[in-house]
Amino acid sequence: MAAKSTNAIPKALTAAVLMLAGGLAAYRSQAAAIVGQQGAAEIQRPASVPRTLDQTKAEYRRPETIPFPPTNPYTLEKAVLGKKLYFDTRLSSGNLLSCASCHNPAFGWGDAQPKAIGHDMKVLARRSPSIVNAAWNQALMWDGREATLETQALGPIATAAEMNMPLAVLTERLAGIGEYNPLFIAAFGTDAITAQNVAKALATFERTVVSASALFDSWIAGDEKAISEDAKRGFALFNTKAGCAQCHSGWNFTDDSFHDIGLDSPDLGRGKLVPDTLKLQHAFKTPGLREIARRAPFAHDGSLPTLEAVVDHYDRGGIERPSRSDIIKPLRLTAQEKTDLVAFLQTLTGRAEPMSIPLLPR
Repeated sequence: MAAKSTNAIPKALTAAVLMLAGGLAAYRSQAAAIVGQQGAAEIQRPASVPRTLDQTKAEYRRPETIPFPPTNPYTLEKAVLGKKLYFDTRLSSGNLLSCASCHNPAFGWGDAQPKAIGHDMKVLARRSPSIVNAAWNQALMWDGREATLETQALGPIATAAEMNMPLAVLTERLAGIGEYNPLFIAAFGTDAITAQNVAKALATFERTVVSASALFDSWIAGDEKAISEDAKRGFALFNTKAGCAQCHSGWNFTDDSFHDIGLDSPDLGRGKLVPDTLKLQHAFKTPGLREIARRAPFAHDGSLPTLEAVVDHYDRGGIERPSRSDIIKPLRLTAQEKTDLVAFLQTLTGRAEPMSIPLLPR
């Protein structure tokens, strides 16, 4: 995978990007205690990560810029075109499904279904992952089979079980919609509508889908009253006894890796792509936790209906099998500790501005 650039968005385009993204502001961390005033106490975490309270909180600072790759740098024109394509059902053979059908802003950019629904109302094998903060993802799809948003964008469109639209038919259809032509000229300098440019436009828009500022971010920035004492205790548990931060790390709460968390599912996940690696059997990508309160049900198969069910699953430790991650084991959490963890997780959902549906070309 080509390295991503982390270039600041040009000043003239910043307002437009923020409008599309629902807001991405700069956040500065100020040192504060994790629970009340614990002074210089340490969080007991694996030796490979920072251990002091200040260092731990600093791990969760939001970034100041959206990363766009040098092969597809941001332009407002590409983002505008990509947003129209994203919501256009004509990208599917039946004129019924758009990208937004499975990745809906109203549901934290998922679809609120246990399993995705594809072409001809076919129930698919896995639930739709959220695209929120996808600009920072190092691997895409539950099994990580796509390395970039550009390659991922075309997969569901062309897949028979999903949008069932052959790419040659797609480009011919879009070329026949007159109002798309000037949009492609503005974005790419040509009215030649290619699958590659469709992918670039979609990926540009999707990179602007950034989680809104949450109460947790206000707390990280120094407002001790932003979250409850329960949530503060939950944050401490998240980083210590519960071990959540071993996988759900960083500001986006994911290590971009793959783990078997012991779900009762025959799906091999990453293991189907890497059959000779034991620990990747039944392993799935660690989802980020931003906007998590809007994204139920949870897990790759939608088998965990609530955040409480998620915490209960990890507390039990899941199915014991050779591929299960060594991190996953019974936690023996108390009822109060479970409540505190859920309280913390609920602070990760921001107050996003409503996403407007664009007027589509004719």
